[in-house]
Amino acid sequence: MSLFKARDWWASVLGEGEEFDQGCLCVGDVDNSGTGYDKIIVGSFMGMLRIFSPHPAKPDELTEADTQLLEVQMPDPIIQVELGKFVSCSESLHLAVLHPRKLSVYAVSGTAGNVEHGDQYQLRLVYEHNLQRTACNMTYGPFGGVTGHHFICIQSMDGMLMFFEQESYAFGRFLPGFLLPGPLSYCIRTDSFITVSSTRQVECYRYETLAVATDADTKQDSNQQSKSSGKRLTADWTLVLGEEALDICVPNTSPAMSSIFVLGERNLFCLKDNGQIRFMKKLEFNPSCFLPYASVSEGSTNVLMCNHNNMLLVYQDVTLKWAAQLSCVPVAVRVANFLELKGLVVTLSSDGHLQCSYMGTDPSFFTAPKVDAREVNYDEIDAEMKMLQRVIREATKTQDILPRAETEEELRLTAVVSSSLDEVSCAIIPEMNGMPVPSVTVKVKIKSRAVVQNPKMTVCVQPPLAVTQDQFVLDSMGSGSELVVSFSAFLNGLYPPADMSGDIAVSYSSATGIPRVSQCKFSLPLRLVCYPSSAIKNAKYKITVDTNKPPVNLNEVFPDFSEKSDNNDSSALGFQLITGSKVIVLASKTSQRYRIQSESFEDIWLVAKELVQRFDQHFASLGVKDFRNSFTGPIPLPEYFETVDHHFELRVNAQKYQDLLSERAVQFRAIQRRLLTRFKDKTPGPLQNLDTLMEGTYRQVNLVICSS
Repeated sequence: MSLFKARDWWASVLGEGEEFDQGCLCVGDVDNSGTGYDKIIVGSFMGMLRIFSPHPAKPDELTEADTQLLEVQMPDPIIQVELGKFVSCSESLHLAVLHPRKLSVYAVSGTAGNVEHGDQYQLRLVYEHNLQRTACNMTYGPFGGVTGHHFICIQSMDGMLMFFEQESYAFGRFLPGFLLPGPLSYCIRTDSFITVSSTRQVECYRYETLAVATDADTKQDSNQQSKSSGKRLTADWTLVLGEEALDICVPNTSPAMSSIFVLGERNLFCLKDNGQIRFMKKLEFNPSCFLPYASVSEGSTNVLMCNHNNMLLVYQDVTLKWAAQLSCVPVAVRVANFLELKGLVVTLSSDGHLQCSYMGTDPSFFTAPKVDAREVNYDEIDAEMKMLQRVIREATKTQDILPRAETEEELRLTAVVSSSLDEVSCAIIPEMNGMPVPSVTVKVKIKSRAVVQNPKMTVCVQPPLAVTQDQFVLDSMGSGSELVVSFSAFLNGLYPPADMSGDIAVSYSSATGIPRVSQCKFSLPLRLVCYPSSAIKNAKYKITVDTNKPPVNLNEVFPDFSEKSDNNDSSALGFQLITGSKVIVLASKTSQRYRIQSESFEDIWLVAKELVQRFDQHFASLGVKDFRNSFTGPIPLPEYFETVDHHFELRVNAQKYQDLLSERAVQFRAIQRRLLTRFKDKTPGPLQNLDTLMEGTYRQVNLVICSS
């Protein structure tokens, strides 16, 4: 903890329940006033855009009334805001606002007021681009060496870099080996884009390489991005970090040299523009955001860094120069110049605490309270010292070199799944595909062998499985106390789960205040997602499981399915998935093989896994220790790829139907308004019924298409 606190110059709390991230803050002369002073632009995930011109409040005035220049509610969440020269016919600064499926560029203008209310500011849309892919972040700059203007590059969630030359879409490129999006920045000196991939390595791509690479969507029109031509896309250089990156920044401090700063989870990296490491700083805290900026010392760079301990740190290269305490944990930090003070630090927290501060030299003094003075009894102190030394000697004799781990946890968890389904189902969706959706009760017994403070239990199951309650706040427990917590699990989606297991974790603090976690697992019954069914002999997809033991009676292995099955044949069992197809298990009468077959390839997995697990339990109960099962056939990759292709085709068709439905809905609402306007005063009753019927039909069709 620092002795000094950051001095508050101006602060504001933005909205209630809004969320912000590192891309939601930028500073600059957004209204092109020419005064040299900055404004603060903030966007939120709730779609609220705000512009501030801060100044410290005088004793007789309010701050919020005249510091907030503009507040606009956007229809979509705001991912990132940036200021740049984004309009082709103007060299003024414009505001770029990135939404998940849209990029909008606005002009902000102010009009001098003639009354006491002050100036008036307006937000005017210059142009916008509808995105074909969901956006993650963006960067901008004079791509390709253009002068006087800025282009924009947007990274999508599926790894595509989309380039926009102001009002026009230029091209798009997919990053090779992409899995998850990372931070993105542009280096002006080398005309390159820097990112960190999911393989935890820094990758650099030149703009020229991107422009001529394969997998490039050539622009046919403003809404069509589909064809490809050129060479294969490869990185100009890569560097392995070994950790995830929180942010990348390339400060434009010198035309002769560029430094690439990468903020990792535990380290700060400074790289040359050719990928070589200039220096590296190991951090002893969890950083939240950073900002490199020019230093007064030639050849060095200053870095503002915030961490999750509410600290604002100033580094000159690897040397810590100053530390100050903040009132919150920032997710974004900038440096701005205002009317009365230059070089202010602007910070924004995830819950909307916007603060302008500077690092003053007034320390936060704290003096410990005085204790009551008393006379010292030296004889008692001497006796206590001898006793403590004796205890230390005894402990030293018996102590191992390494401390022994605790043999028993302070909190023991035991999860018991009911052997029968609930009589009254707790499922949110009572019926799927004409079959009732059951639920099963899980009881968790919590037993403590020591004092446990503030225990909190979390339950996690594989979707679409769900539970009636997944978070429990429990009372503190004493030594030897027990507690039982119950919840029900059920199916809550129109597809089968990948796994029937669940996890339970209880976080708590020991008597000494040390945070600890106890965990346990549980397995839900297969009856939760399927019903007994009659067996059929033929199916499209088949998998054979080989064993080293004679075939067993399937009714003994699956007693919960054989009792209600109409088929008395012990060599065949049927499983009807609630949200899938029928799966059949056939036991060979002449060999040690079992066949699992179904009309749906993906539905085989759940029954196959259950079959292997029950075989292991069955033979273990008989005392057989050398039981083995295997799959000797070819890996069914064609069937697997067919399933994947079908999934993506379904998504594409669903999107087409959704677009068609939206178009028809607009036409439908227009006709409906004409009818209601023409016959509003003549036949209100029937037309109101017609309006309700048509609205309900639209919602039903939309629900069917979205669920498919």
